[in-house]
Amino acid sequence: MYQKNGIVYAGELVKEIHVREAKPLPYQMLLLTFSTGERRLFDATTLEGSAFAPLADEAVFRQVTVSHGVVTWQNGEIDCAPEYLYRNSFAYDEELAV
Repeated sequence: MYQKNGIVYAGELVKEIHVREAKPLPYQMLLLTFSTGERRLFDATTLEGSAFAPLADEAVFRQVTVSHGVVTWQNGEIDCAPEYLYRNSFAYDEELAV
């Protein structure tokens, strides 16, 4: 339980998280830099649904941008919440990268 602006909420306070940078990698992987300073890897092949189907085209996938902390493609027609990306990504250790 926590209190914010005089209102008591159940659960835990979750700090807002934003994506600062998204770099496309081979095999539909993204190297993401978050507002926490962490760098994490996300496998975009795990995105389900027809909305994400265009990402199977590598040319579309490589046109990833970050708009107001959110990862987007095709001028914002496709997007993915930063919280989802963070929860479903893996820590990236630059020293282990080849």
